Amino acid sequence: MRVRNKYRKSTAFPCNVGSRCSISIVVWSLVGFLLMLQIYSLISHGNTVSGDIKLRMSRHPLVRELEQVEEENIQIPPPRGKRSPRAAKRRPKRTTTLVDEFLDENSQIRHVFFPDMKTAIDPLKDAGNDSFYYYPGRIWLDTEGNPIQAHGGGMIYDERSSTYYWYGEYKDGPTYHAHKKGAARVDIIGVGCYSSKDLWTWKNEGIVLTAEESNETHDLHKSNVLERPKVIYNENTGKYVMWMHIDDANYTKAAVGIAVSDYPTGPFDYLGSQRPHGYESRDMTVFKDDDGVAYLIYSSEDNSELHIGPLTKDYLDVKPDMRRILVGQHREAPALFKYRGTYYMITSGCTGWAPNEALAHAADSIMGPWETMGNPCIGGNKMFRLATFFSQSTFVIPLPGIPGSYIFMADRWNPADLSDSRYVWLPLIVGGPADRPFEFNFGFPLWPRVSIYWHRKWRLPLSWRVTK
Repeated sequence: MRVRNKYRKSTAFPCNVGSRCSISIVVWSLVGFLLMLQIYSLISHGNTVSGDIKLRMSRHPLVRELEQVEEENIQIPPPRGKRSPRAAKRRPKRTTTLVDEFLDENSQIRHVFFPDMKTAIDPLKDAGNDSFYYYPGRIWLDTEGNPIQAHGGGMIYDERSSTYYWYGEYKDGPTYHAHKKGAARVDIIGVGCYSSKDLWTWKNEGIVLTAEESNETHDLHKSNVLERPKVIYNENTGKYVMWMHIDDANYTKAAVGIAVSDYPTGPFDYLGSQRPHGYESRDMTVFKDDDGVAYLIYSSEDNSELHIGPLTKDYLDVKPDMRRILVGQHREAPALFKYRGTYYMITSGCTGWAPNEALAHAADSIMGPWETMGNPCIGGNKMFRLATFFSQSTFVIPLPGIPGSYIFMADRWNPADLSDSRYVWLPLIVGGPADRPFEFNFGFPLWPRVSIYWHRKWRLPLSWRVTK
């Protein structure tokens, strides 16, 4: 009996301290499960990316041209005058960067960033081999021969008219500072609208939401701020709904404005403004999902985080649901798009009118969690990439025909003359190896890389263009 009891005791020993055994089993089982899930994720991710690349390469060889980026070698000019040794000792001069030259309206290389009217894109004059080429940073003329005024803009494709409509800030006025420390600004003129069948030739449809000239208490009084207008179509009501950033000259109102129209070309009736969910709202956008549900995404809490939440069924208000995303990352200028069930977003840092580094983010659910993937910019040079090609994100246009292919829309702000701010449109492609794994989830999901390719000159493959 003793022997049997002793035997029974010794064989039962691992399970008597049973909790330790159970925890070990659970932990190792979980590790094994996670490893299997990771392997599956890598295999399925590899197959998806490989399939996308093969599809693009086999059906559309011109995509390879868009991925052959151009490099830039811009020499910073020498200083105009020598400083006295005493002044240099008192305040050593830091090294001048390309961003400094970009912001200097008297820079000797300003023409690199802001080419003059002689190089303007004129779709009515450019013919033959020059047709349909985009030149990021050049002046872009409409069909009347005037520079396009659609800054901080967005775009919709209207299926009923098979037409693209581009909405943006109409800034064709003098740039000034409301007070000594105030940011450069232009009085509100309104929201401009342009239409196109081919994404290259743009007809001016006029100002579809106009400023208020006399009533100083009105949101749209010319002394206030109207930025980043975005329009979505509501199938349930048959209305075109515009959301925009509404502010005062000191950026203390921090609200969103809503306007509505029966037609894409307006006129839009202004309905009023609000602080969504009771929070500040500055740079913002709206995104309409495949199921028709629309969402508002806006910078809040002194631009330290983004908030996101669904709109009501008529798109005229926000629902109570709201999530904080990218908390503490200080991101603005959100531009969202969706590919194969994954949501992607490009954002910029918060440096006023000065350019900074773009980041790409991804999520399996639009309400989050959102993870940062890294800088999507490829080509140019290091400073070009760190300055998002001297521009700031505003919208991403899906292109039919090739999975994972888009146009990245950005503004090259000119704080010395905001009316002369330029447009930077570049190819954006989802595909290729993931930027990097994410620590919190053991390296998965691995989303395909988001890449924005720099070109001094490029055009869409023929199959992408909308038939006139």
